[in-house]
Amino acid sequence: MSTAQPLIFNPLDPGFRVDPYPIYRRLLEEQPVHLTPFGVPAFARYDDCFAILRDHKRFSSDETKSPDYVLQHQAIEAQAESLGADFNEGDRPFLFLDPPDHSRLRRLVNQAFTPRAVEGLRPRIQQIVDALLDKAASTDSMDVVAELAYPLPVIVICEMLGVPAEDQATFRVWSSELARSLDPEITQPPDVLERRVRAISESREYFRGLVAEHRAAPRPDILSALIAAEEEGDKLGEGELLSTCTLLLIAGHETTVNLIANGLLQLLRHPQELARFTSEPGLAPSVVEEVLRFDPPVQFDGRIALEEMEFGGLKLTRGQFVMLLLGAANRDPSHFADPNRFDITRNDDRHLAFGYGIHFCLGAPLARLEGQIALRTLVERFRALELATDPPPYKESITLRGPSALPISFRAA
Repeated sequence: MSTAQPLIFNPLDPGFRVDPYPIYRRLLEEQPVHLTPFGVPAFARYDDCFAILRDHKRFSSDETKSPDYVLQHQAIEAQAESLGADFNEGDRPFLFLDPPDHSRLRRLVNQAFTPRAVEGLRPRIQQIVDALLDKAASTDSMDVVAELAYPLPVIVICEMLGVPAEDQATFRVWSSELARSLDPEITQPPDVLERRVRAISESREYFRGLVAEHRAAPRPDILSALIAAEEEGDKLGEGELLSTCTLLLIAGHETTVNLIANGLLQLLRHPQELARFTSEPGLAPSVVEEVLRFDPPVQFDGRIALEEMEFGGLKLTRGQFVMLLLGAANRDPSHFADPNRFDITRNDDRHLAFGYGIHFCLGAPLARLEGQIALRTLVERFRALELATDPPPYKESITLRGPSALPISFRAA
């Protein structure tokens, strides 16, 4: 008689958020194409996820192409109406659009995130990291999330957008609430939806005022560049401008928070790798790539089937939502040797942590650089690093996975 526990994939389970990888391993071994209790097909294999991500002609990022879209959004639209909030679902970020709109909007902001442009930010990022760690160095402990992982990317993206320094704390609050918008509405209780609606409304109103200031007095930042594009003609409407700013806020912040926190957590859980990194800080690029593969900030992605088809041995209907388990694909043994081993010398960037295809993460170069500088500087400046608690508490988001706090102790080098 088999004593194996039933295979249950439930991303809403708090225990799953703490450690989803045993379930991913079983999915890869037993049910790489898994029908969830919600009736959504979930793909765990690297090849399946890769094929769907690259095939934007058959798989859409536009959730309005699913017949379930209206039903799923009734709750949040009702919340917005009851609050009198500035909330227009028609103004969706280009992350949730298909070509040609996706291509047009992405092209407008792409120049700010090229590897060359991002490399020019290296001195400023290092300066911010040093200042944040200076504050912690006089003590023997810190919460890495609150004191480094959160403030670093929000300072950087706010400076890139042209947001005044005194408003950055407000942006951090909005970003945390808006990050939940990547989770399905049906998974979110009414109070979470209400906070999300308020954050969208308040951030739109804020950006509307900031746009007016930048229109009157252009500056060398992303927002002024977007305004210039808007004024050239039919390239960018006000709604698109506001939604693009909101997307950059989330994408430029929340994912990097998790990358830094997940990275230090894994280094502390693997002392040999931490010792190797401490003795060879030049390994920072490969450390970040291994963190992205081994414990990615974005666990899931989704697409809408645009036609009836058979895929992965499963029949898909037109408009059907499919779930891509990026955290599982990055540990697929058919693509990664000994995939459940954390190895900072692996130096393999074929992972899917940033997606693939036309929606490959625009901010990948920036996230990589921030992660490299933050983790390298941490291990260079602090010794005897130890976790105060393991496992740490995790955020409630299911799409973006990372600790809500990461207290550590140390001594200055």
